[in-house]
Amino acid sequence: MSTRFTIAPPIEPMLAKLAEELPAGGGFLYEPKWDGFRAIVFRGGSEVFIQSRDLRPLDRYFPELHEACLANVPDGCVVDGEIVIATPCGLDFDALQLRLHPAASRVAKLAKETPAAFVAFDLIALGGRDLRSAPQHERRVLLEQALAVAGPPIHVTPMTRDPAVASEWLVRFEGAGLDGVIVKPEHGRYEPGKRAMIKVKHARTADCVAAGFRWHKAGKNERVGSLLLGLYDDRGALQHVGVTSAFTMPARKQLASELAPLREHAFEKHPWREWAEPEGRAMARMPGGQSRWSAGKDLSWEPLRIERVCEVKYDRMQGRRFRHAAIFLRWRPDKKPGDCRYDQLAVTTPYELAKVFGATARGSSLSTR
Repeated sequence: MSTRFTIAPPIEPMLAKLAEELPAGGGFLYEPKWDGFRAIVFRGGSEVFIQSRDLRPLDRYFPELHEACLANVPDGCVVDGEIVIATPCGLDFDALQLRLHPAASRVAKLAKETPAAFVAFDLIALGGRDLRSAPQHERRVLLEQALAVAGPPIHVTPMTRDPAVASEWLVRFEGAGLDGVIVKPEHGRYEPGKRAMIKVKHARTADCVAAGFRWHKAGKNERVGSLLLGLYDDRGALQHVGVTSAFTMPARKQLASELAPLREHAFEKHPWREWAEPEGRAMARMPGGQSRWSAGKDLSWEPLRIERVCEVKYDRMQGRRFRHAAIFLRWRPDKKPGDCRYDQLAVTTPYELAKVFGATARGSSLSTR
């Protein structure tokens, strides 16, 4: 790696711990939480290196950002941020995932059709100076100054010190595809690999059909790894919407025993039987089959008779599925599987993403100090 960078890449990004509500009191900077690929941009002379959250290079997947960073990020800077793809309907994470393609020709085609943007939210180095020991409030000021004349597709995230504004963002920005608020202690240092920030995400509940499960890797035939969740669409078809998997080891063993009766003859009339075989082998892509993103994982699954309903907590939808794994809350014996429909889910009001992208240090009402 070039020695022209102020800090030699890669470095671990600073992380955030999850909280259910905004912290009380002052002394915090609040920013929207972007739903994209975490990235750290290193600029040294004529060289740019874009690093992913897991310390891998991202440059080849986003050639349009490479050139944009050369044009907009000052020499000697290291900038932390998020790569996103914005559409008139909000952020498109599916389009972002399509960029991770082995063929350079395919990446180049997608870069023209669905160009990405980089949203900067922290400054780790500036003009050859390592800023990791500088307080957050100072780094924010320097970030705004460093990118004051930057143009699209490089942006600076909105920021406020007002918790009331941050609370409004939790609702207001959701229609744009942003999935929460990041809270940063104003005197905090940049701590690579440490959960030194707080993230507050949207949380809702839904009643879902427990349509199947996967065994836990540490106890096949003994412990349940995850439940496969379903919701009925307007045509009455049961769609796979995601999984819930955050169980303790004792709970996994108890689930295996509890679900055993529902496994009997489950395959015979199961609505997903075209995607499974009687002996639990995965056949096709949905809901248990391999895809580009499963990386060879064992996604075989066991069907359950469509009789049990569970309540789960989820943060947001990505298309017709939960964006992240849902959290199991409780069984709902008072609910019928047929009542688990998409129309129970909260619908958010669309918000123009341009209003978010327009919030920079150059006077937008969304950036308050």
